[in-house]
Amino acid sequence: MTFRPVAATSIARPAMEGAGVHLHRVFGFDDPSLTDPFLMMDDFRNDDPRLYSKGFPWHPHRGIETITYVLEGEVEHADSLGNRGVLGPGAVQWMTAGSGIVHQEMPSGDTLGRMHGFQLWANLPSSLKMTAPRYQDITGSDIPVEIDDDGTVVKVIIGKFWGKTGPVDGIAANPMLLDVSVPAGKRKVLPVDTRANALAYVFAGSGTFRDASDPVGIKVEKEYRGQELNIRDMTGNRTLVRFGSGDEITVQAGDDGIRFLLMTGRPIQEPVAWHGPIVMNTQDELRQAFRELQNGTFIKA
Repeated sequence: MTFRPVAATSIARPAMEGAGVHLHRVFGFDDPSLTDPFLMMDDFRNDDPRLYSKGFPWHPHRGIETITYVLEGEVEHADSLGNRGVLGPGAVQWMTAGSGIVHQEMPSGDTLGRMHGFQLWANLPSSLKMTAPRYQDITGSDIPVEIDDDGTVVKVIIGKFWGKTGPVDGIAANPMLLDVSVPAGKRKVLPVDTRANALAYVFAGSGTFRDASDPVGIKVEKEYRGQELNIRDMTGNRTLVRFGSGDEITVQAGDDGIRFLLMTGRPIQEPVAWHGPIVMNTQDELRQAFRELQNGTFIKA
């Protein structure tokens, strides 16, 4: 087994999207090769409905897949093909936009006004950019959960892990998406596909993803405080960790435990032409998509 070192870390940055949804951008719109096949990730977390209730009104997508994972509150969705539904706590939606879809996503909080979820964008290879759109809506009860002897809890959303298979299937880039909780003070070794890029996004607790044989510390700016945080010692809330090559990840939980999303996917390694919610391979394809939006021929299904 080969331990994956930490290649880089970053802190999610405040952003505003949709009709005024306050969220944190984990990554996106930088060099897409660094996170290939994933393009962008947002953490939408708030307990003030005024900062999220106007949601994400009607907007188009083409050439990508979007993964929405809800922890608290609900997200109501509808699209131009007549599909609609509600994602509740623990639910996941994987939408293959393919050749084109226009949809909206409208969040609402729980009884205390809390809303928390994530949206991850995955690229499609050129051969699937213009495939027919489709949805996979998964309730929280359908997501398999594995609990290890030391109390580590892993929800297998996509892919295979510890003998469990996630309910989302037929996805490009053979990805894996796990929701991992490691109890306070525990150390876990998690196997990953050696051919895949790997990312971890910490959203609760703290810990480290470095082992004793890797003494080099990495410093990042700690959110809102202008201080430096030594990632060798501790990785905390809203921190993205990007790993080097290898086939296992080691995590050591801090005194309050650690919870994170672990994402892996085999890189597509194709050119990316990207503007807003549309991602193609060339600028000509991108311009064609926007022409079709203007002349009413965008929807192919």
